[in-house]
Formats: sequence, structure tokens, C-alpha cells
Amino acid sequence: MLAAARDLGVLDLVLMGDSALRLGHCTIDELAETAAQRRRGAPMLRSIIGLLDKRSESPWESVMRVLHLAADIPVEPQHEVYDHWGRFVARGDLWIVGTNRLHEFDGGVHREPDIQRRDLTRDRRLIEANWQRFGFTKAQLVYEGASIIASTDKLLGRSWDPERLRRWNALIANSMFGRPGRARALCRWRSA
Repeated sequence: MLAAARDLGVLDLVLMGDSALRLGHCTIDELAETAAQRRRGAPMLRSIIGLLDKRSESPWESVMRVLHLAADIPVEPQHEVYDHWGRFVARGDLWIVGTNRLHEFDGGVHREPDIQRRDLTRDRRLIEANWQRFGFTKAQLVYEGASIIASTDKLLGRSWDPERLRRWNALIANSMFGRPGRARALCRWRSA
């Protein structure tokens, strides 16, 4: 992680860090100890520690969570939903705290017939429990941050603030998802 922090952006490092934590390759304490060193990459590593969460079950869930954090949208990963009788309904990728809405990443696997059938049954159970489920694709997370933020702002009863979108766009641009981030990393790797 320290070596990667020399060349990659915040979003890239969060994806790596979430995965490393989830797989048990390191702990937050170990990352903090490494980031406390006076070495190249340590300041960047320190900057992402507070963004890491081992509950993300995929890189795209991490991307979605960071989008929400950049936009000051309070979220809880892997939230369990229960109906009014206390029966388990579903576990959602991200709960918009204080609401009845879940935001979830939907990869292509969700269109396979068996998985789609289970997903549709789950969606009906969520509706019956008075919950909303919004699914997002890779392209929507990377390129349509404005609509995700605006929709959630409306849900939270707050006005639009372009600064929240600017922060997200800067994270994308400075990551391997953005042209500037890719160019920076490739330039550093070529010189190495």
C-alpha cells in the first residue's frame, strides 16, 4: 500500500485498502503504523485511512461509498433491513442513513437468469417492507455522479451544492478512472 501510495490517487488506494482489509492482508492499525513513517507515499496513505472500510464486498461498492462520502452523504455499508415484524428482508450495499433507501452496485452478473430471479424477489420484499432500492452500474458511478448526488440531496431535503460534485469529479480525475490520473501514474512508472 505504501508503494502504491507513491503513484496512485485516493480512489485507487481506497479500492486496494478495502480489499486488503476485507481479505485480512492487513489491519487499519498496521496501515496507520506504516503511514506514520517518513517515507514517500506515507502522506497519501495517511489521507485515505479514514476512508477505508472492510465491509465493501467489491471494488465498485468501494467506489460507490467514496462517491457518497465525497458528497457528504451519510452511509452505512452492508446494512441489514428487517420488516415491521422483525424478519430479515435483505442486506444492502449502502444504506443512506436516516432514510429507507439502499444504494447498490449492480454488475453484469445481476442480469443472469437465476440471479435476476432472486434479485427481483428480493426487490419485491424490500418494497413490501417500505424500502427503496436504487441500483447503479460502473458507468453511472464514474460518469453520472451528479445525478446520484442530486437524487440523494432531494431525498435528504437539502439543496444542491456544486462543491460536492467537484470533490467527486476531482477524485475520479486523479484516479486510474480519469485521464489525468492514468497519465500521472504511467509517467511515474515509465521513469521507474
